[in-house]
Amino acid sequence: MKRIAVIGAGAAGCFCAAELQRLRPDFRVDVYESGPKALAKVAVTGGGRCNLTNSFEGIRSLAEAYPRGERLMKRLLKQFSQEDAWRWFESAGVPLVLQEDHCVFPQSQDAMDIVHALLRRMEGANLLLRTPVSSVMPGPTGHLFVDGEPYDAVVVTTGGAPKGLPMLDGLDLEWVPTVPSLFTFTILDEGLRSLMGLVVDASVAIPGTAFKADGPLLITDWGLSGPAVLKLSSYAARHLHEAGYQAPLSVNWLALNEARAREILQETAAENPRKQVSNTPVAGLQGRLWNYLIAKAGLRSDIRWAELGSKGLNRLVSTLTQDAYAIAGKTKFREEFVTCGGVALGNLDPATLESKRHPGLYFAGEVLDIDAITGGFNLQAAWTTGATVARSIAAK
Repeated sequence: MKRIAVIGAGAAGCFCAAELQRLRPDFRVDVYESGPKALAKVAVTGGGRCNLTNSFEGIRSLAEAYPRGERLMKRLLKQFSQEDAWRWFESAGVPLVLQEDHCVFPQSQDAMDIVHALLRRMEGANLLLRTPVSSVMPGPTGHLFVDGEPYDAVVVTTGGAPKGLPMLDGLDLEWVPTVPSLFTFTILDEGLRSLMGLVVDASVAIPGTAFKADGPLLITDWGLSGPAVLKLSSYAARHLHEAGYQAPLSVNWLALNEARAREILQETAAENPRKQVSNTPVAGLQGRLWNYLIAKAGLRSDIRWAELGSKGLNRLVSTLTQDAYAIAGKTKFREEFVTCGGVALGNLDPATLESKRHPGLYFAGEVLDIDAITGGFNLQAAWTTGATVARSIAAK
């Protein structure tokens, strides 16, 4: 009987174990987990609803979804795609729904349905909870040893590892330092924070760089959040880490270029010359936000459109399209935590995710130097890499 060890009972590890049970029920699969339960992170992802994948319909280039690892993901998605993930979970008894934003959730909106489906498909594997692994070492027989136990193959799926992987210290693997990704921004501007709860379709950027993102922007009591900020934090993860999470931020509240914004304001002025600017928000901006931006542009609260003049118009256009703030730190996104970095992809056979230096040693999930924006893409990477490894081991 072949013995397989999976280290880490998260999304990638459990999916890999489930696929191994399906493909090779004659194998013995041991799943090591240092924590008290499996799939703890899956249970809370998506606000407890589990955004398990994405249709990818809104993605023009895979690099938009995967700032790191897009080339490998492009290859691996041909082996196990988002459509394959949809079929897999529905065949496991979990009906799915596609939202307008292209995100895929269980029809029940309950992440525990995904957890239970994975655990059912893992039946037959040995789930070893509260069992941390301290070392993985090659042995003289060609086996790999996990804390002294011999295995024919070992799959490392330990997730993001901010302190690296001491268990692999003796294996001479290239490691890309890990830093946080998918976080919200602390903004100290009290005027902005007083607008907490408002959501605007906007664009955000870090001036002086190419980092930019758009989408819903949520104003919170600590600063800014929402898909636009989470995407920007992913794209600029290393840049912001190196800057100590202190950086300028530009907000385009209209998500329009300056010329188009100017046209909209001029049209509004022509149609409403006697009305107060404060009473006629443009482009669907909420009244509270509109009045905050008018004050920030240095305009009187009672000024009328006919009184605005070219200087007033310029100030308002600038505020709407290039509103300046300072990022003063990061805040974790709920219980979710994603890192960029991990095992360097150059260590691995890109078709199988097996170590080039250590036959029988595989990697899947967030432990790899692959990470994605919010929207189900990180879990899709877990399913895809987990399936790739399971099929590689089963075939070998």
